[in-house]
Amino acid sequence: MTILRDKLYIGGRWVAPAGAGLIDVIDPSAASVYARIPEGAPADAEAAIAAAHAAFDAWSRLPAAERADHIERVAAGLEARRDELAAAIAHEVGMPLKMAGRFQVAGPIGSWKHYAKLAREFPWEERVGNSLVVREPIGVVGAITPWNFPLNQISLKVAPALAAGCTVVLKPSEVAPINAFILADIIAEAGLPAGVFNLVTGYGPVVGEVLASDPRVDMVSFTGSTRAGRRVAELAAATVKKVALELGGKSASVILDDADLAAAVKGSVSSCLLNSGQTCSAHTRMLVPRAKLAQAAELAAAAAAAFKVGPAFAEDSKLGPLVSDVQRERVVGYIRRGIAEGATLVAGGPDAAPAGSGFFVAPTVLVVEDRKATVAQEEIFGPVLVILPHDGDEDAIALANDSIYGLGGGVWAGSDEHALAVARRIRSGQIDINGAPWNPRAPFGGYRQSGLGRENGVYGLEEFLEYKAIQLPQKP
Repeated sequence: MTILRDKLYIGGRWVAPAGAGLIDVIDPSAASVYARIPEGAPADAEAAIAAAHAAFDAWSRLPAAERADHIERVAAGLEARRDELAAAIAHEVGMPLKMAGRFQVAGPIGSWKHYAKLAREFPWEERVGNSLVVREPIGVVGAITPWNFPLNQISLKVAPALAAGCTVVLKPSEVAPINAFILADIIAEAGLPAGVFNLVTGYGPVVGEVLASDPRVDMVSFTGSTRAGRRVAELAAATVKKVALELGGKSASVILDDADLAAAVKGSVSSCLLNSGQTCSAHTRMLVPRAKLAQAAELAAAAAAAFKVGPAFAEDSKLGPLVSDVQRERVVGYIRRGIAEGATLVAGGPDAAPAGSGFFVAPTVLVVEDRKATVAQEEIFGPVLVILPHDGDEDAIALANDSIYGLGGGVWAGSDEHALAVARRIRSGQIDINGAPWNPRAPFGGYRQSGLGRENGVYGLEEFLEYKAIQLPQKP
């Protein structure tokens, strides 16, 4: 049965959109229509911005503890609908259901709880000499979010923005929007004041560009491709609004000569293939000592073969489909180009996907000698690992930094001290050493063309705040 969500959430009400157009949401496991949503028009975005603008003064002046109460109710609502959210995201994105619950839903629930707690504990003001330094909300926030981790990226923008005292207009990806509608239902039930949160669906060049350019929007927080991020920044510059950008990546997993090669390769392959490789910080370049290249390739091929590809709702699936037919063709095109440019195929390949109607691509491993090859430089956003040889620590560091990006990465070494010394020299926003786990309270964001600003933890809250210095008269 196809889900129909034909209204937008603006000013505390579900309202009919300005136009009659609908967008099909495709289930990538079955290549069939899962849902239909409104094709929002500029007038819808403008109405949502007006509602957020009108609500800002009262919401920003509400005591932080009361904002935290609202945020906690949202967290409880998400918890109550955890299974529904996991199923929706499995349908939208194709991540296997069990993994969707773990990676796509648990984290966002934790984020809402964390920002409620942080709102109560954050030092909103301090005395500095004869000044009172105050942290205040930046204003109306336009949040434009992607499809690969949809609820997570929504939560890392909306929850801290609301905690800060901002009001929000959310434009989720039209590819994976149903989880955002469920969130809007929960926010409505939680009793947030009208206009504090607004949801407008539609296409980026229509709805997103209004959010980026409207002078009533004080900040745009965008996650997506580097190309689209440049466009957002260009539009936002006209009104000198703040822009936070979480963009692409080509992260390197650096394996040093003294590392446990088997553990390092297995960990690198797992990091590369999470969410079928549709992760901006995925470790998609594996840099290995030249003398161990053949052994590393053999280990990587075996590790990739252990990821059974299949539909999101199949019990034994470890790797789901890509999100769309366009994405599948793009990734397959990169694989073919890599081989044409001289890469050696050691696992998977453009024709190795399992039979079925879904948008499947087999986990693929390529060995590449040319550091400037297309597959070694460009973000593929699919289950494709590129292995490159290096000639020692200095060469590995130079190779890791040979990228326009700088989002994630890893270093594997015989000791944490050795790994840390190398990690300090890699120009990237987040580095794991020896398989260290993800930390949701640590700052996440990139260097260079991977973006501007940080998400997660207190760093994510601070993105939505301005400093104000109030000079107090000196007492005699």
